[in-house]
Amino acid sequence: MTRESDPYLLGYRREEQERLVRQAEELAADSSRLFDEIGVGEGWRAVEVGCGPLGCLELLSKRVGPRGHVVGIERSDEEVERARAIARERGLVNVEVRCCDARETGLAPGSFDLATARLVLVNVPRPEEIVREMVRLVRPGGVVALHEADSSGNRLDPPLAAFSRLLELLARYAAQNGIDRDIAPRVPRLLREAGVGDLHVSPFVHLHPPGHSRRFLFAEFVANTRSRLIESGLIAADELDTLASELRKHLEDPETLALSSLYVRVWGRKR
Repeated sequence: MTRESDPYLLGYRREEQERLVRQAEELAADSSRLFDEIGVGEGWRAVEVGCGPLGCLELLSKRVGPRGHVVGIERSDEEVERARAIARERGLVNVEVRCCDARETGLAPGSFDLATARLVLVNVPRPEEIVREMVRLVRPGGVVALHEADSSGNRLDPPLAAFSRLLELLARYAAQNGIDRDIAPRVPRLLREAGVGDLHVSPFVHLHPPGHSRRFLFAEFVANTRSRLIESGLIAADELDTLASELRKHLEDPETLALSSLYVRVWGRKR
């Protein structure tokens, strides 16, 4: 599979890879609550789709222990090698990272107790195919767990026209490439349609005050997609840079209230 045929919205810049490593720590508490609720424990076999350079691999490694096993799935050799290097550095001896298509992994059906993904579906086309593959991978009664975003839920107060324009641009670019930036509310339906029942749904938002590591998250998204937005003809470079500058200035104001996307954690059991 090539990046051109299946674009990851946020791209592959070094800055994006660094952000993903940082995100593993930033979202650890949210994912830990999810795994607590599910009851992930000693001896489980788990697979994380779209693990990136770290994702939930370390959290899962500690939970399943030496008798368990964790497999991370990534789609490019470069991403896989980066994740393997981090796993080695952190001593995650029960973690294996494989390079394969998340829609057709080649892994044995019913071979996992848990299949999970975090903020993957919101950035790729044809998400239903990934969900179906995750369901195929777990045993009957096994768990499929997703943590996704509705990016239209981002809010700033006072409002900023540049922010609204940038949200619109990313949504338009995503739609042109078959990507749904507002996918979170659809996730329970996608799971039901793929054969998952006993669903547990938890929506939530975060406040990003001054000094918070994710306060400038959307500005990072804009930087990561800059070349794609310009090359697609959606906006000229000088206009995009002006909007991005206005956004950063607004976020630097300590009186600006910054709320995250609407996040939805969903898990259920394979019927």
